[in-house]
Amino acid sequence: MGTFSNLSHYITFKTKKLRLYYIAGTTILCSIFYLIGIWCQGGPSAGAASLGPCNITASASASNKPLDFTAHHSAGDLLQAPSTAARPIRFPPCDPKFSEYTPCEDVDRSLKFDRDRLIYRERHCPVRDELLKCRIAAPYGYQQPVRWPESRRSVWYANVPHKHLTVEKAGQNWVRFEGDRFGFPGGGTMFPHGADVYIDEIGKLINLRDGSIRTAIDTGCGVASLGAYLLSRNILTMSFAPRDTHEAQVQFALERGVPALIGVLASIRLPYPSRAFDMAHCSRCLIPWGQYDGIYLIEVDRILRPGGYWILSGPPINWEKHWKGWQRTWDDLKAEQDVIESVARSLCWKKLVQRDDLAIWQKPTNHIHCKINRKVFKKPRFCQAQDPDEAWYTKMETCLTPLPEASDIKEIAGGELAKWPERLTAVPPRITSGSLEGITAEVFAQDTELWKKRLSTYKAFDYQLAEKGRYRNLLDMNSHLGGLAAALVDDPVWVMNAVPVEAEVNTLGVIYERGLIGTYQNWCEAMSTYPRTYDFIHAHSVFSLYKDRCDAEDILLEMDRILRPQGSVIIRDDVDVLVNLKAIANELQWESRMVDSEGGPHGREKLLFAVKTYWTSPQADEQNQQGSNTVS
Repeated sequence: MGTFSNLSHYITFKTKKLRLYYIAGTTILCSIFYLIGIWCQGGPSAGAASLGPCNITASASASNKPLDFTAHHSAGDLLQAPSTAARPIRFPPCDPKFSEYTPCEDVDRSLKFDRDRLIYRERHCPVRDELLKCRIAAPYGYQQPVRWPESRRSVWYANVPHKHLTVEKAGQNWVRFEGDRFGFPGGGTMFPHGADVYIDEIGKLINLRDGSIRTAIDTGCGVASLGAYLLSRNILTMSFAPRDTHEAQVQFALERGVPALIGVLASIRLPYPSRAFDMAHCSRCLIPWGQYDGIYLIEVDRILRPGGYWILSGPPINWEKHWKGWQRTWDDLKAEQDVIESVARSLCWKKLVQRDDLAIWQKPTNHIHCKINRKVFKKPRFCQAQDPDEAWYTKMETCLTPLPEASDIKEIAGGELAKWPERLTAVPPRITSGSLEGITAEVFAQDTELWKKRLSTYKAFDYQLAEKGRYRNLLDMNSHLGGLAAALVDDPVWVMNAVPVEAEVNTLGVIYERGLIGTYQNWCEAMSTYPRTYDFIHAHSVFSLYKDRCDAEDILLEMDRILRPQGSVIIRDDVDVLVNLKAIANELQWESRMVDSEGGPHGREKLLFAVKTYWTSPQADEQNQQGSNTVS
């Protein structure tokens, strides 16, 4: 036992001695390396610029430069350099016959559908196997569009080479052919002396200048002269007309820089929310307002805001004066007007005035009295369990869309709107009422400021967007609350604010309450517009939204179709999505680059800037030689 105790004492003593040697050795080595370091720096009194023996070949390490934690790679570094090897063109030019192709309003396809109530002129889109996988060519001689406001008066003939309307509407001052341009005197079927004079006549009957009327819809718009000249009154008009025998009327409107879509009142709702427009207009638009139980006036009622106006000129208004020129009988025209008057009363509209060729009705500000008089007017009944804002392939019904509840006869159902321009930034009633989940007044204000900052970023990269007057027609493919359009309000542009029907929250009503315009859209289908409609297209998270719904290349081909040559695109999306899109953009012959968003290099959201290159169809005598390189 004593032996074991002595052994333990010896081991403990030996361990302590080894630790002491270890500590002493470490101290000596540290001191040696410290002294070597001082010697390498030139001695203890040497300045930062002095060079010791160790610094002769590495003077850069002697600087007091701080550590750099910033990113040394940009979004563009994620992209592989394109291969220089020759390869077939993935998206060749389409046959020149498709120069004005509108996939969902294709004339040949439309003939397969019912002609009753013009159903064949509604949207009928190609199925997946019918989609074109080629690039739509601009007509030979296409030029950069005339800038606004000169474009209101004239456009290049080469851009819309159709003289049909100059003959058909020669006596109505719609459009004239003048050398290498089309001229627009501003006339219309019911206003041959010009839209300005016509609008002044309307202005004598209702107030067009106090900001209470901001959004309007023109049904059967012709070449959209009304919309073109309402802009000078700060009234933004959605003009629409079908693709019919009046060849290229909507295309002329768009080339002039006026908002327009291809559309028709037939069997489905117009692609706008309820209570969208302050004013609706029809000037000899050939819509049978009194037929089919008044269903078309019922649809106008749905999209008119409380207190909004409906203006009608042309048959049958003032039939006593025009009946011979219209080649119709007194009895026929009087019966047509009587039916229109009856339908308007059943909708609880009030006829404000009829003077000369103009008649104006006003929708009630609420439905308190209208619900009471259903005892008198059995039809139309109020719609039940229906979403009034649902309007994408939604069938029209002969029922009256109820306005939001009001407690007082003077109350404006759904909330009163501020007058323009305060209306743009005032919190929309749909938000203050809490009807949009997750969107509050605070969220709205933050979104407005956010897009002002983002627009500054965009203009820093896209000099064409920054140049006032270079762009006129803009499209925001996923506009949410209309923040981008609001930020652009002082620029000489208009923005078509599209709200995808797949969006989590339907915000198009908010956009209209702000005094902006827009439409519903499913981006797996083509838009109801002509090729070369827009100067600029913005897509925020569009491709993430449609990732599992349709092919990205089909959406990009549609963007290419509706984008003008030398127009630009900004796509804001996840980095992985944009890397794929960049490759497809190259196949479309777009010039593109990917950059970091405002969140910097560490954020996943990036920006893809692209410009569509200029190219056109060949001259007619060259087309046969190049036919093998096109898709027919």
